[in-house]
Amino acid sequence: MPFHGPELIIVLVIALLIFGPKKLPEMGSAIGKSIKEFKKGMSEIGKEKSEEKDPAESLEAIERELASRKAAANAREASQPEVEVSANETKTE
Repeated sequence: MPFHGPELIIVLVIALLIFGPKKLPEMGSAIGKSIKEFKKGMSEIGKEKSEEKDPAESLEAIERELASRKAAANAREASQPEVEVSANETKTE
């Protein structure tokens, strides 16, 4: 709903009568700052979405990490000597 010349003048005159000449510039400044911050926030959200990885790539990275951790755990198990204690033997210190 864009305002044309005469309609815009009528709206501005009514706003001037309601809020007064001292308050109107402050309100305009506040509205301008709000719009600027809103645009900044929207652009930051757009940047975050564009920086997000593809879910398939994330899944592949998780699978690689899981495989490397399993390999490290297997290597630790292989390096530790196995000690078998039968049920009939008792430990003596």
